[in-house]
Amino acid sequence: MQFRSLFLSLAFLPLVARAEALFDMAAIRDPSTLETRVIQEWQPAAKHPGIRQKLIEITVCEWWPGQTVRLPVTLCAPAEGGPCENVVLGNMGLALKPALPNGAMLELLTEHGVGVVMVGMSTIDAMEPKGTLHRGMKEHLLKTKDPRYTPAWIWGMSDMRALTAAMVESEAFAPKKVIATGGSKRGVGAAICGIHDARFTGIFPVVAPMLANPGGAYLRGSALEEEMQMNAAFLDQLPPGPNPLGLPDTARQALEEREQRRMDQAITVEQAEAAGWSHDDMLAMNDRAWGMCLIAKHLDAVKARGLEYLYHVGTNDNVCPGLAEMGRQHPDFPVFILPGGQHGGPKTSGFTLQTPTQPEADENLLAFALHHFKGERSLVAPPVMATEWDSRKRELIVTAKFPPGIEPSENRLSWCMDRHLPYTYAAEYDRWESVAMDSAEGHVVKAVIPVPDGARGVDFVTTHRQEENGIVLNVSAPYLRWER
Repeated sequence: MQFRSLFLSLAFLPLVARAEALFDMAAIRDPSTLETRVIQEWQPAAKHPGIRQKLIEITVCEWWPGQTVRLPVTLCAPAEGGPCENVVLGNMGLALKPALPNGAMLELLTEHGVGVVMVGMSTIDAMEPKGTLHRGMKEHLLKTKDPRYTPAWIWGMSDMRALTAAMVESEAFAPKKVIATGGSKRGVGAAICGIHDARFTGIFPVVAPMLANPGGAYLRGSALEEEMQMNAAFLDQLPPGPNPLGLPDTARQALEEREQRRMDQAITVEQAEAAGWSHDDMLAMNDRAWGMCLIAKHLDAVKARGLEYLYHVGTNDNVCPGLAEMGRQHPDFPVFILPGGQHGGPKTSGFTLQTPTQPEADENLLAFALHHFKGERSLVAPPVMATEWDSRKRELIVTAKFPPGIEPSENRLSWCMDRHLPYTYAAEYDRWESVAMDSAEGHVVKAVIPVPDGARGVDFVTTHRQEENGIVLNVSAPYLRWER
């Protein structure tokens, strides 16, 4: 135990001493510090005899002196055959029991011989020691201003250390290509894997941020003052009983409980001020807490390394703000954007189109994996977009142009008038309209948006369903905004 404590404490010194890197890859890849405990040895999976599983518990790191973080990992491989050269790393719950993948991950395992590694991960307040780990994290962040004491950092560490544990099992895994995937916090972890760990060759994050910080200011109350006022006014419209927005009676409580969960993992202006932070310190930490997972800040590096990536997000998810700016800066970024798509969470919030549970998410994970691992289909680049304003008809004509030979079978244009500000509750409930796009000529499709008098602007995105070799990929254009 003393060796591990010394090793990991040296590896994870505060930024003032080790400003060059947030992650010590030599420490992360060292299996000698895993302290693996076998909970279940390799055996056939229940109801799936063609799958063998092993359940272990590993040390992720000693986050600060005396505080070790340990998480369960389920290893899944085909019952027969050699070690898996293709591996998908996903997530499971925190319970110490074997987990079985489902959907696309299960199909990859059973039909294509892809190994699956699943690490238990959750919000920091739910991780052991439950109820106190998040408090210690915040105490150390307040003392050091070190972004290693943030949720994003430990989520990324969890995924990377799980891969280290899998690679020890050389009879089951000999990875040449590895995809990390997951939604929300697990999407943040997947993004960090692709950005910082060269062992990962592909990532498929779901409802994870790309450019702008998720969920509002990490230092609660330090920024977004107008948005906070709008959120308070929004909640005032949601007393018990029927409300003018048509949301369930439980929506207010669900939103307030979500904010409390975020507060449990963030710090407040009052806490920062008591620790001697300046307002500039707070604004800087809003970015430093999440910058490690925002791929738009690391595109040159990941492109040079050859990382493949496909994101899957929703227009109405405040964990994925900045879509319009992302569309302007990176119109060729590979992402599927679900119009009206919201985050996950309880149905009591009134979210009716939860992005991670829609069939497109599973279809795209399967298509991305079969492309990345086996080249069984291509990835289709986003179409080139053009708009034309017809002032007489008050219509916005939207055209999407694909390369020759690419003709999706389904094409739709979706739009929302006068969207609410990102980070507001109202933006999560914005209503989108949709029409089919008509073929103009070959690989070009178009449709029109009627713009009523008084509308200030329109946010829009086109979505396209394209099949190749029997494998469906859902593609979207960059998110765009038109203003009068």
